[in-house]
Amino acid sequence: MATSLSQESEGLLGVAAQRRRTAIWLLALTAGLILTGVVAVGSGAIGIPPLTVARIIGHQLLGVPGDVTWTPPQEAIVWQVRLPRVLLGMLVGAGLAVCGVALQAMVRNVLADPYLLGINSGASSGAAAAILFGAGAGFGQYALSTSAFAGALAASLLVFLIARSGGRLTSLRLLLSGVAVGYALYATTSFLIFASGSAEGARSVMFWLLGSLGLARWNALLLIAAIVLGGTVLYLTIVGRRLDALAIGDETAQTLGVSPARFRMGLLVVVSLSVGVLVSAAGSIGFVGLVVPHLARRLVGAPHVRVVPVAAILGAVLLVWADVLARVLLAPQEIPIGIITSLLGAPFLLILIRRLHASGA
Repeated sequence: MATSLSQESEGLLGVAAQRRRTAIWLLALTAGLILTGVVAVGSGAIGIPPLTVARIIGHQLLGVPGDVTWTPPQEAIVWQVRLPRVLLGMLVGAGLAVCGVALQAMVRNVLADPYLLGINSGASSGAAAAILFGAGAGFGQYALSTSAFAGALAASLLVFLIARSGGRLTSLRLLLSGVAVGYALYATTSFLIFASGSAEGARSVMFWLLGSLGLARWNALLLIAAIVLGGTVLYLTIVGRRLDALAIGDETAQTLGVSPARFRMGLLVVVSLSVGVLVSAAGSIGFVGLVVPHLARRLVGAPHVRVVPVAAILGAVLLVWADVLARVLLAPQEIPIGIITSLLGAPFLLILIRRLHASGA
């Protein structure tokens, strides 16, 4: 009896230590995210000191300080251009990271990311149709975003129908369906570029395919924040224990009262909606959903209730810094942000593959 109580006490102490570790990381990463935001807003072709950035934001939000010690162009750059861009970067990074966490649990594949289900390819096809052939012109300035979002939703629906047509919705069917649909839609996008005959249009499509936060606007941030923070990050944190069960295996999930097929269907809807919105706002950005979940698990362990919030903050920080590099490396010319994330993510992928090979996986 004494031995049993001792083991239980050690287990409780271990859980408490993990919770403290997670809380410390969350606080540290949140502070880092705030600092990143201030520095990123001040970085660019025209540099603005961090203290000035903080004063401008405080003046706009709270009316303090009352005395204006900065120039009107500085205020316009901070409030109208860079701050919406940085906030969009945070939301896109957080959303892609947690979607990567969900997909890796859904298909039980450590190399899974939002590209896996063909959603990015669907959004790319919709965007190409808008840029090259004027699809969605009735939506005015939102034609590109609307067409990309419609393409993403159509792709996710097609993946679901194909995966479901063979019977039960399993991780393998979902994986193969996503790969097939992704390749088909990538070919569709390439055909649209070729058929348009417009060199300028093709250049615009290629820039968008590699991702950019240049379309950030205040009026779109509220909807994106509601979907990413409320509909994705919060939801995946709440269902974290069910994600744990699904990641172990369908049999374990069923034993614990989780219906694998029904749960995957719900995850597919949430991930598709989130990725569709994010890609429509920022284009196709790779590697964030692949790299960040692994970093988060190394920091706080495997339980998804801890991994999801940590991955969200890590993804936000990573993408904002990637955008800073995209803006300053060849200033005043901007590099597509997807190039930066690929350069950062490719070495990590090689390291991951090497470790999997060494472990015999």
